[in-house]
Amino acid sequence: MPVIHPTLRAGSAQFEENLRAYQATRDGLREAQARSVQGGEEKARALHHSRGKLMARERIARLIDPATPFLEIGQLAGHELYDDPVPSAAIVTGIGIIRGRACVIMANDATVKGGTYYPMTVKKQVRAQAVARENALPCVYLVDSGGAFLPMQEDLFPDEQHFGRIFRNIAEMSALGLPQIAAVMGSCTAGGAYIPAMCDETVIVKQTGTIFLGGPQLVQAATGEIVDAQTLGGADVHTRLSGVADHFAEDDTHALSIVRDIIARPGVRTYAPPPAPPRPPLYDPTELPGVVNANPKDPVRAHEILARLLDASEFVPYRERYGPTIVCGTGAIGGYPVGVLINDGVLFSESSQKAANFIELCSQTGLPLLFLHNISGFMVGQEYEAGGIAKDGAKMVNAVSCARVPKFSVIIGGSYGAGNFAMCGRAFGPRLMAMWPNARTSVMGGEQAATVLSLVRQEQLAKKGQAMTAQEIEAFKQPTRDHYEFHGRPVYAASRLWVDAVVDPVDTRDWLTLGLAMAAASPREETRFGTFRM
Repeated sequence: MPVIHPTLRAGSAQFEENLRAYQATRDGLREAQARSVQGGEEKARALHHSRGKLMARERIARLIDPATPFLEIGQLAGHELYDDPVPSAAIVTGIGIIRGRACVIMANDATVKGGTYYPMTVKKQVRAQAVARENALPCVYLVDSGGAFLPMQEDLFPDEQHFGRIFRNIAEMSALGLPQIAAVMGSCTAGGAYIPAMCDETVIVKQTGTIFLGGPQLVQAATGEIVDAQTLGGADVHTRLSGVADHFAEDDTHALSIVRDIIARPGVRTYAPPPAPPRPPLYDPTELPGVVNANPKDPVRAHEILARLLDASEFVPYRERYGPTIVCGTGAIGGYPVGVLINDGVLFSESSQKAANFIELCSQTGLPLLFLHNISGFMVGQEYEAGGIAKDGAKMVNAVSCARVPKFSVIIGGSYGAGNFAMCGRAFGPRLMAMWPNARTSVMGGEQAATVLSLVRQEQLAKKGQAMTAQEIEAFKQPTRDHYEFHGRPVYAASRLWVDAVVDPVDTRDWLTLGLAMAAASPREETRFGTFRM
């Protein structure tokens, strides 16, 4: 198999300059990640522990198999999104291994506003359920929530992708044979009560777990009846009288043990081992931060990335000499075969056609696709419009849209405009999508946007017989540059769940290996492409 040999190596001046710039970018990201992982305020965490309850991430750590990873989805969701801090959108979601089975786990964090649901909490849980459905994985709900955040009810309740979608998804996934398991480890109020009530099997914890459509205060207001929470909807009531819950647990640890036993039953499929032995790249992945150019306007060289990402640095290129501004070919990551598309310049008609053909080939053989974005968009200009760049770009977008093989996207540099669409941006259904800390994404680059708006403004003034000085043009452009820079950052994108994670380049192989392992055992779907305009 052909081996890629990089030319940029550790110790060179360019490498060291790149590394220093990357480290400065990464440090800011780590601060945001630390705040998200911490959970609620110290007082809330202390109260939570005083009740004998584990934190959301502690629960997940005890639920999954020892020494196995947890692939977190949406860790930065909700970061600096609301007036009050809502770390991780008050819910921790991701994929973990339970008794040898890959499962999607969703754990409310009651230390953050009592685990209430903000709009981003709903979006994050619905996203986690989508990952479960796409990859045919069981769902485990670790419930500890006060229900909807009532001041924002209009952003939570009535629409298609709002709160009710969570319950619809539970019912539909159960109908598909994907186990839905709940452990009620705290409050479960109002509409949230339908999570354990609709799951296939439910565990509830003594003294701390409660399930009711209307809490004690609502009952008193509606009927005049005075009743405490445990008498109204505690573990004894629901396992002995109502049958809403199936298993009585003494504490959090006992509840998690019961969930593990449920998942271990025959019939729940295990994840697929790699078809080939995993082999590390010949060139150290820890060098990847030094490969990313310090100046974001400079290209990230495709083969430098692939040499440090693919098993044994082996890569079989497709149409290597045709449309070279996109590199396509096959390799493996963690022993799992994958078709790779990585940008090496702007997209022309030839590169778009080449990519569409490559996606067709991978879809025929069921080969997963990995898109590594570093793209400013499609080539523009009179010559290229006359040559059909819109038509050829549409072929690539058509192929990306319709391919039913597992798709994964990582933004390693820039990802702008229609280039984002063609490289399987969020709207095109990647199984998982991430950004590197240095990456940026927006409808176009900040400089281009500033120039376009500046030209529009100058044309408006010219009609009035006025003109702008060079200094005025620069002053006009700068706010747009600043706006695009701020809103295109990985933390900003991740806080809104435009991507599932911000991943360090060094960890990208592990992140992708987990995703490919998860997808390997999912049912294969038939691909049918739309009409390609010729």
